[in-house]
Amino acid sequence: MTANLKTTLRVRLGSRPSRLLRRQGLIPVSLHGEGKEALLLTIDEHEFLTARRRHEHVFMLDMEGGRSDSVMVRELQWDPLGEAIVHVEFRRVDLTRETEAQVPLEFVGHPKGGVLNHLVALVTVAAIPSKIPDSIEVKVDAMELGHPLFARDLKLPEGVRLVTPGNVSIAVVVIVKEEVAAPVAAAVPAEGETAAAAAAPGAAAPAADKAGATPGKGAAPAKPAAPAKGGGKKD
Repeated sequence: MTANLKTTLRVRLGSRPSRLLRRQGLIPVSLHGEGKEALLLTIDEHEFLTARRRHEHVFMLDMEGGRSDSVMVRELQWDPLGEAIVHVEFRRVDLTRETEAQVPLEFVGHPKGGVLNHLVALVTVAAIPSKIPDSIEVKVDAMELGHPLFARDLKLPEGVRLVTPGNVSIAVVVIVKEEVAAPVAAAVPAEGETAAAAAAPGAAAPAADKAGATPGKGAAPAKPAAPAKGGGKKD
């Protein structure tokens, strides 16, 4: 199915006019291919997004003067936050001839004995524009550890040919090992610190004995002081 998009020719170029167009609900676009002249146009943002939600791949650009071109999206440019399309590059296509396109892979299910590691997100296929799929479903329930899935294993719709080399690995099942934290070793004091700590109690003991020691058992009491000679005269 083809979606029709009305276009207008862009006259003013540059970042400032493009920002003004986007504020008006329009998307700046460029058109190339099929040996024809390149054109700078605008399309309605709402119409384009509505067609994309219907998974349209082929568009018919209706231009002034009754001219129309069948096109496909070659590249989308998004704003830094990835929320809005700021530019679309279209390429002309012949609806009766085979053309190449990149198609995303949609992985379905859960593998056995491990975790699925996606190696490729897109593959290139060839078909007439109307047969190019929106995505390719990849069932991974039967995948096992150590057996990768190759591009040649993909199930493609009728009329679609694989362009990506068949020996390209698409996905593989891996085991995720849990990391065990190493035990924390007890702090061991340095050799000098050990010697100082051992010597400290013994060194302090004599000082403590001198300061507050009591006379040992059997020690003689101190004698009272003798009276001074030549005391006062007798009456």
